Amino acid sequence: MSLLDVKQLSIRYADSAKPVVQNLSFTIEAGQSLGIVGESGAGKTQTALAVMGLLPANANTSGSIRFDGQEFLGAAPDVLNRYRACRIAMVFQDPMTALNPYVRIGDQLRRILLEHKICKPPEARERTLKMLQRVGLPDAERQYGVFPHELSGGMRQRAMIGAALLGEPDLLVADEPTTALDVTVQAQILGLLRELRSQSNAALLLITHDLGVVAGNCDRILMMDNGRLLEEGPTKEIFAAPSKERTAKLIAAARRIDMPAKTTPLPGGEAPIIEVDNVSVSFRERRLSGKRQLHAVRRLSFKVAPRETIAIVGESGSGKTSLVRAILGLIPMRSGTVTYRGKQLPGLVQSRPNNIRRQLQMVFQDPAASLNPAMRVADIVAEPISIHEPKKKKAEREQDVNKMLQHVGLGIELRERFPHELSGGQAQRVAIARALVIRPKVLICDEAVAALDGTIQSDILHLLQAEQADSGLSLIFITHDLSVVRQISHRVLVLYMGRVCEIATNEQLFKRPLHPYTKALIQSVPVPDPNVKPDDVPLAGEVSSILNPPAGCPFHPRCEHAVARCSEQVPALESVAGGSVACFRASELDLSC
Repeated sequence: MSLLDVKQLSIRYADSAKPVVQNLSFTIEAGQSLGIVGESGAGKTQTALAVMGLLPANANTSGSIRFDGQEFLGAAPDVLNRYRACRIAMVFQDPMTALNPYVRIGDQLRRILLEHKICKPPEARERTLKMLQRVGLPDAERQYGVFPHELSGGMRQRAMIGAALLGEPDLLVADEPTTALDVTVQAQILGLLRELRSQSNAALLLITHDLGVVAGNCDRILMMDNGRLLEEGPTKEIFAAPSKERTAKLIAAARRIDMPAKTTPLPGGEAPIIEVDNVSVSFRERRLSGKRQLHAVRRLSFKVAPRETIAIVGESGSGKTSLVRAILGLIPMRSGTVTYRGKQLPGLVQSRPNNIRRQLQMVFQDPAASLNPAMRVADIVAEPISIHEPKKKKAEREQDVNKMLQHVGLGIELRERFPHELSGGQAQRVAIARALVIRPKVLICDEAVAALDGTIQSDILHLLQAEQADSGLSLIFITHDLSVVRQISHRVLVLYMGRVCEIATNEQLFKRPLHPYTKALIQSVPVPDPNVKPDDVPLAGEVSSILNPPAGCPFHPRCEHAVARCSEQVPALESVAGGSVACFRASELDLSC
């Protein structure tokens, strides 16, 4: 008998004419790992919630979900509670919304033990502390007493995994457990799940749209599309010979860090369009004990050529977004200058003339937050034209809007929709259309494809590259996904705690990185190939507090190559082997990939 047996599962909501899951069947054996893959709206999360008995009251279900012989579909809460936490547990996508913000981490985990009568009160604290240590939280005694907002994203996810594992479940359901995490933290979490499963022989139901994550962590794969089963089978067989065209397309759309870049060569010899010189950004942190300076960016310099794509990469908190917001004048610089076409720009955007402001545009990570919810698509795209070309006639403005919507792959039938009526991919295309409609010379993309599914992400990247080839657009692309960087960038700038670690061309950086941090980032990226064994976790530990940075090289507490000098002095950026690197040992280390 299978541990989990799902038969003909269908889920429909009262206010929807279309079922979100339809006639889905699959099984999971003890100790097995199954990856459920599909784009947004495929029904992955609804399936997981149904398995856990967590669907909302307005969900109508049919079929059967049996866990170890017990029917879950339609079972009473007291029946489900005998299994949840003890036999089956779930790791949610966003720990910040799943964890109670008003309860300390240790108390939240301790309550699970007591609510489900897993152990008696005297044992609960000790057992919780052991679990926090087991999932790799540093200083478990201290983390026991902190609130969720006091932990980094990776530490919160570890705490949630610890909460799920307290009852030593036979099945762990993980819904996009690494989607919002940096690539290094993702590698740590996936390595932790592999280690814990090997120790307990627990089964895993892993839900994701990242085929690289599935390839290295799942025995079997189940492809979903529009609520239906597309195909299922051993992971290696599906990747080698998918039987459905849709599956083949999804696999083909998966980006690979081990494949060469797909960029157009630059002509060379042209003057930089943007020059950033010794820019620093800092913020004041106000506390009862006084004011402290948070140095987000420290004396950073680089240039961007016409038609060039420069990628800026690094973990959360490295200063990527602060840097580009300072370039655009959205936040003040502490020091340094930004030059556009040879002319120094005023520090704040309000002081810059309109003809300069229209040349520098930005696409933000979350289109839902950057698009006005009260405006229709046509008005959103037309707004920059109204601001920068106020004399243009209404008919011409509408013609420009229609052309741009078609240019970004949207039909003009979407003109009258509001942002909430669009999919994530459509909303991001609208944001790009709004930025491109006034024909800027520089486009800054801040994690513009981070939350998008594989095929939609590929479409957006191809769109940006086509626009670059057509109009000579320069791109500054911010991301923590090095597989994206590999495909679209000419050069890469690597940041760590506000400082430049390395600047190199795409080919140089991915073939022979010069900085140990760059090497760790590259090794952390999962490869969408089940024949490629995942590396051991390449970078342990957490980023140091930016309010209390370590002396010397900021990366030295996590660097396996660090020597005494690294903890005493900050390395300067120097030219080594065709690139620029801030590492004392760069010339003697061979970090070739």
